[in-house]
Amino acid sequence: MYAIGNDHSAIELKNIIKQHLESRGIEVKDFGTNSPESCNYAEYGEKVARAVASGECERGICICGTGVGISIAANKVNGIRACVCSEPFSAKLSKQHNDSNILCFGARVVGTELAKMIVDAWLDAEFEGGRHQKRIDYLKEIEKSNYPAANKPARRCKKEQ
Repeated sequence: MYAIGNDHSAIELKNIIKQHLESRGIEVKDFGTNSPESCNYAEYGEKVARAVASGECERGICICGTGVGISIAANKVNGIRACVCSEPFSAKLSKQHNDSNILCFGARVVGTELAKMIVDAWLDAEFEGGRHQKRIDYLKEIEKSNYPAANKPARRCKKEQ
């Protein structure tokens, strides 16, 4: 199951992407708003991120006006690697190299067909592991250092061989 969330600026695109996911056989849990009233994008980014981080949902998609604000909110949740993508190539590489678990984009930035292409590129990509896994592990170390009890800097990156 995939989580999807949005603010007031992305209701129409959220519904289109939700339908697109379902047409690919993906079950979707909707954490977004359906009201055109102005709302706080961060609330919806957090809801999607917590669903993904807890394992309730496998991955997630967040949509706001630009994709930026909602991605910042999602990335505040430990274990989340949310990325903003406005074209398919970055979406594909975000999964292959960064194991992104939440895809974000802007309803005011991309149109319907481009949004579907971005989603498809992300869905069809697979994490490559290998040298990229070392980087994901390093990101996890950074997250651990954010706990007040740890209160220590992340380990230094060693030159890769």
